[in-house]
Amino acid sequence: MNNALLRATGSYAPENVIPNSYFNELLGEDVDTWLVENLTIRERRWCAENESTADLCEHAANRALNNAGLRGEELDLLIIATDTPEYVSPSTASVVQHRIGAKNAGTFDINTACAGFVTGMDIATKFIRADERYKNVMVIGAYAMSKYLNKTDKKTVTLFADGAAAAILGAERMNDASPKEQKGYLASELRTQGQFYDWMGIYGGAAHQPTTQEVYDHKDHLLKFVKKFPRELNPDMWTDMIQTVSKRAGILPEEAQHYFFTQININSIRDTMERLGVPMERSHNIMDRFGYTGSACIGMALDDAMQQGKIKSGDNLVFMGSGGGLAFASLALRY
Repeated sequence: MNNALLRATGSYAPENVIPNSYFNELLGEDVDTWLVENLTIRERRWCAENESTADLCEHAANRALNNAGLRGEELDLLIIATDTPEYVSPSTASVVQHRIGAKNAGTFDINTACAGFVTGMDIATKFIRADERYKNVMVIGAYAMSKYLNKTDKKTVTLFADGAAAAILGAERMNDASPKEQKGYLASELRTQGQFYDWMGIYGGAAHQPTTQEVYDHKDHLLKFVKKFPRELNPDMWTDMIQTVSKRAGILPEEAQHYFFTQININSIRDTMERLGVPMERSHNIMDRFGYTGSACIGMALDDAMQQGKIKSGDNLVFMGSGGGLAFASLALRY
């Protein structure tokens, strides 16, 4: 049977840099101090007016292909995880497939909000392990949430940002190596707590609430935090899922050299790492420079670590994503 190995990554963030000082002026108060002290966020990137999700994906995809030494036509499948799609229909993946010349690749989009990149990696792995025809699968996490922000809402406008990240998973025949030596996918788990579906999201503009003037008047086509989530929700779920996936992978949490979390709350990451008994420096975080990039953030952090040369052959990587829904996805692999 084949296993899925991480071949290459690539990421892209728009050139439009938005510093915290922008929001001081926009909102008429000092939000910079709170953002830096509580979230480490100093700046983020937003799309230009003529830039959208497919553009972000195209840049990230081409960088990943270049890093892998592959042509678009060598991809067998393209999965895009996003909750800010290019269109309601057709899929963003079909647009990007055409742009990057991936003429032999099947395509589809998934939406598990900010857990999407890890969910996509899990799906890609299952295709590779189940069907030998899938040799190269690209997963892209993409986010253009600046298009859906209420510029007067302090709770959302200062946090959310744009970007995309691509990972190419390749098939390799599993050998007789011991579990401690086997490279590639090790274990994964998906969970959902659907009772939180109406606590945060974009609720206008689709079948439940089609686009009308009333939707625009009430700003239901924009991102909303409806209720405040329990503070311990992410640390509790993240810790439990990582412990579960680590056990399935045959490693201890302290045997993972790199952790990649949803980049929304640095304190949740610190809390989780402390609970796991793993040094904080093993989590790679980019929110200080890029804000919260949702479906893209874990892939962007992974690519950032790859480009810095931090990830070495044989390293164990653990991914933990969570997003609206609430959806959770965890995955472990050996590079």
